[in-house]
This record gives sequence, structure tokens and C-alpha cells, in this order.
Amino acid sequence: MLGEYFHYGLLAALAIALLFAAFTDIRRRQIDNWLNIAIVIGAPLFWWSSGLSLWPDVAMQLGVALAAFVVLAGLFAVKAMGGGDVKLLTALALWIEPNAFLQLLIMMALVGGVLTIVMGAWHIMRRQKDRLAIPYGVAISAGGLWVLGTQYMPPSGTIAGLG
Repeated sequence: MLGEYFHYGLLAALAIALLFAAFTDIRRRQIDNWLNIAIVIGAPLFWWSSGLSLWPDVAMQLGVALAAFVVLAGLFAVKAMGGGDVKLLTALALWIEPNAFLQLLIMMALVGGVLTIVMGAWHIMRRQKDRLAIPYGVAISAGGLWVLGTQYMPPSGTIAGLG
């Protein structure tokens, strides 16, 4: 029972970190390194609380995170993505199983597309001449929260034998 509380406490901490990342990206167009590091540090605790084996489970998490970093670093190199976004998605890849990570990317793209359209329209309506900066941490966080809610949280009332 205590293990379940620890496991879901880690997921709640990740959810709070994602909300904080979205908020700071909206406010400052920046996702702090300390936040990404905290997410990375929490991943091994989550693996342990999830009962993942080193092979192949943890190895798969590390492989997906490495692949995500390589692809996203390429997007960063061509200035299609911010560094904080790359680090946040890579850190999330350590937590989210591969199939769910693909779902996260799809949801992130959908939310990011809507966010870009809305912010682009706002930018045009205000007749701003400077470059449009999309706080993509909002889309990443929304995708992450969606996956946490649909894939990792138990049905209502089932923690500790309540259901």
C-alpha cells in the first residue's frame, strides 16, 4: 500500500513539474534546467516503483530517450525547437513507456498546432512585427498530462483498496 502511494506521488510530482514547465514557458519562454534535471532524477525512482526490470524495460526507456534526444537536437540545430523543449521531452521519455510516448507526441503536435494558430492570429491582430515565439512547453506539458491521466492513473477510487 505504501508503495502505491509512493508510485502515484511520483506521478503527481511529475504532473506538477509539467504544469510548472508550461507556466514558466508562457511567462518567460524558458524551461529551467533545474526542472528538467529534477524530472530526470525522478525517473529511476519511478522505474523502481513501477517494478521495471533493467533488461529490457529500463534499457528501452533509455533507448527511447536517446532516440528522442537525437531527433530533437536536430530540430534544435535548425532552430525548429527550443533547447528547454528538447530537454523536457527527453526527460519525459525516461518516464513514459514507448507506446504512450508516441501518444504523447501526437497529442503534443495537436495541441501545438492549435496553440500556433491561436498565437499566430493574436500576433497578426496586434500587428506585431517581431518574430512569433510559441511556448511549446505548453503543448509538451499538455501531451504529458494527457498521457499521465489516461495511461498511468488508476480508475477513480482504486488506490489502497478503496474501489
